Amino acid sequence: MTPQLTLGPVLYNWPAETWRDFYFRIADEAPVDTVFIGEVICSKRAPLFDPYLEEVVARLKKSGKDLVFASLAEVTSNIDRRLVERVAASDEFFIEANDASALWYLDGRPHAIGPYMNAYNEDSLEFFAGNGARSICLPPEMPANGIAALGKRSGELGLELEVQVYGRIPLALSARCYHARAHDRTKDSCQFICDRDADGMVLHTLEDRPFLTINGIQTQSYTCLNLINELDELAASGVSRFRISPQSTGTVAVAKSFSALLDKEITPAEANECLQESGLDAPFSNGFYHHQPGMEWCA
Repeated sequence: MTPQLTLGPVLYNWPAETWRDFYFRIADEAPVDTVFIGEVICSKRAPLFDPYLEEVVARLKKSGKDLVFASLAEVTSNIDRRLVERVAASDEFFIEANDASALWYLDGRPHAIGPYMNAYNEDSLEFFAGNGARSICLPPEMPANGIAALGKRSGELGLELEVQVYGRIPLALSARCYHARAHDRTKDSCQFICDRDADGMVLHTLEDRPFLTINGIQTQSYTCLNLINELDELAASGVSRFRISPQSTGTVAVAKSFSALLDKEITPAEANECLQESGLDAPFSNGFYHHQPGMEWCA
């Protein structure tokens, strides 16, 4: 399969106009084949972007991008359930399921499986393919040998395999909102306090070392995943889709670096040099891929 570059959904609570302008720029400048939109983390955020959704969709489609609408990754309330139903039951978009609740509405319909669904083995791939899945984004903690094993089976099932190659790593979800708790607020009366942190709130250890990143109910890595050196090996393992997770700065430049490397226009060393200047103030990591602690960088 021809390698494709994809852009995952925005995971943070940006001002609605910033969110709109980001996708406008992606439509006009970013060399990505597929763009994911939709609220994945908190159902309370979704209505904030609705006023601009129609024009964002129109702009992306006009630019020739394939468009996928991502569903919520955790369902704990009736509001969450209604958002999943609204998204997954729609026949306007190709849908990415990030929680099993979405599968109820997608049964038999072509759809994608997101990285929050934990497809770790061949049996999982077979189940999802039998339900109508056409592509699967593997969890970011999958090591190289696991990806290779699933790459072989995905080819037999006719599934496209996707792997996140850049951005903060999604680690866990909780029913509790860490952002609200950190500011002495409850989840129900958070007043959208997460909008203060465009790339999440960095969590420090008792020794004051940056360790994790908090994004509402989500825990992410502090480090920035970077698999630019592993692209060729991933492709040889059967991965055909390479996902970039958006950050508030440098996303277009990151996409251009990965695209240039996929097109053999630059070397991995040159691409890495470009990524160093992308704007996210965090060290790179690729430990999970190399069967090491995820926060580590294996040269």
